[in-house]
Amino acid sequence: MSLPTTKIRPMTAWTRPILKVLDLCALLIGLWIMITLVPEADSRSTILVALVGIGLFSLAAEIVGVYRDWQGQTIEKELGCVLLAWLAAHLCILSLGQFTQYSTEISSPVAYLWGLWSTLLSLIGRILFRHLIVWVSTTGINTRGYAVIGATDLGVQLVRNIQNQPDMGLSFLGFYDDRPESRSASLPPEISRRLGTLNQLIERAKRGEVPVVFITLPMRAEGRIQQVVKELADTTSSVYLVPDFFVFQLLHSRWTDVGGIPAVSIYENPFYGVDGVVKRIFDLVFASLALLLAAIPMVIIAILIKLTSPGPVFFRQKRYGLDGKEILVWKFRSMVTMDNGPQVRQATKNDPRVTRIGAILRKTSLDELPQLFNVINGTMSMVGPRPHASAHNEYYRQQIDGYMLRHKVKPGITGMAQVNGCRGETDVIEKMERRIHFDHRYIREWSLWLDIKILYQTIKVVFARENAY
Repeated sequence: MSLPTTKIRPMTAWTRPILKVLDLCALLIGLWIMITLVPEADSRSTILVALVGIGLFSLAAEIVGVYRDWQGQTIEKELGCVLLAWLAAHLCILSLGQFTQYSTEISSPVAYLWGLWSTLLSLIGRILFRHLIVWVSTTGINTRGYAVIGATDLGVQLVRNIQNQPDMGLSFLGFYDDRPESRSASLPPEISRRLGTLNQLIERAKRGEVPVVFITLPMRAEGRIQQVVKELADTTSSVYLVPDFFVFQLLHSRWTDVGGIPAVSIYENPFYGVDGVVKRIFDLVFASLALLLAAIPMVIIAILIKLTSPGPVFFRQKRYGLDGKEILVWKFRSMVTMDNGPQVRQATKNDPRVTRIGAILRKTSLDELPQLFNVINGTMSMVGPRPHASAHNEYYRQQIDGYMLRHKVKPGITGMAQVNGCRGETDVIEKMERRIHFDHRYIREWSLWLDIKILYQTIKVVFARENAY
């Protein structure tokens, strides 16, 4: 039997058409502003281009998922997705202009002006719409009360998450639990409402006083959960079972369907479907631009390495990539030795193996520039967990639980760990554990906006030159 899915927020059904209308208004108002500022652009060609633009944006929006349910997602991720759709649509318009009779209108600065205003208005509309939903929820309009069965750590976290998302339209009633308080979670003062037993909840639900019920009992309490669900079947309450997945170290979990049987991923790669395409396009564009800017400096660095120490310019070290497969990571050679075997000694402060030029390269992270070639050929990403030497991987995977989960995504030239101070030698296991903590957090929280923030923060870290040797 196939299990249908539903959304907790009752407003979801009408947000999609409203957002579509907002985007259409943004495009038309942007067109009106453009014609007002540039009167000579008011022509049949402009109208035709506008119609094509509407169609192209609608197509791009569906492809990148602009009108998905954004409940629980950050505003930055939503705006990033919208921005990507507008960018794709306007690039398509300009590209089509090069091959049609409307090239003058499409390729002129007028088109850029239209695209800028349309995009800006669309983003502002999204922000205002989110604020409107929050305001509607806080006024009590279209708001439903909910109770939580099980005063557990999971229940406390659930209430906090809902409180942080007022757009869900849910108002907390309280906890219900048969267990003594000594076996329950310590409830914070702001959500300490423990209203009674499960029988009392069921009686209230039968009277229609509890519209929504969340069950957060431990997974081992299967019998009690089944009994509660059976009792609630005699009510009109909407009932949700929240599995206690806190016992697992979730890594980008998502619900899926296997022939009608629901399943939840515990360890998963976040870059499937559209997100994977977006990530790859971003990597290719950014790496290509970076290579253009760095071409001359890289040639100078190569000459200096060759003139100041014997050996090759580049060093290709064996490291683990996506899914733990071994790859060759490119670097400018910065040492007199090139360890690449079963044992690789980490660089330390004032390491005698580092050459004079190598010391400068490592301090400024310029030795990592050749990894742009790894990004272009698809073995690395601009942002992701930093790859470690294969020998180090084999050691740390035995010392740190979940270490290999960092290889569910491509390794990056920079990463969340590096911009949070996790650079340099890992002389104690705690330093590597902190790196892995940030690597896992990056995989769980990934967004295109997060990649951009990490790249920006990387520039500041490089100039600070801390723990780089």
